[in-house]
Amino acid sequence: MKDVLTYKGFIGSVHFSADDGVFHGKVEGIDDLVTFEGKSVNELVEAFHEEVDDYLALCRKLGKAATKSYKGSLNVRMSPEVHRKAAEKAALLGLSLNQFIQRAVEDEVEGRCGPRTTRRAAM
Repeated sequence: MKDVLTYKGFIGSVHFSADDGVFHGKVEGIDDLVTFEGKSVNELVEAFHEEVDDYLALCRKLGKAATKSYKGSLNVRMSPEVHRKAAEKAALLGLSLNQFIQRAVEDEVEGRCGPRTTRRAAM
């Protein structure tokens, strides 16, 4: 992972502002805007944990789901060449393009894929 923190199943994106000399971040995967910052890595991590804990407490108080809900559909943009190759590969496997892409995403999120260079070379 790169430039992220994790805590209690939440992900915090992390950035550094050289102008301000501060690390700052945002809690991802929620419907609300929750940010945190710190002048050191330790301060940043502590602030992230505090914000997640506060957000969870607020959601409990409001009776609201803490995580963002997803519909299960999305629009994927890719180059026409990759689109063509994916459609051809799906047809060869007897799958719809949607099924092929879903399997590829499932493999990636479950860690069943090899190194990226290996997959790219195979396409």
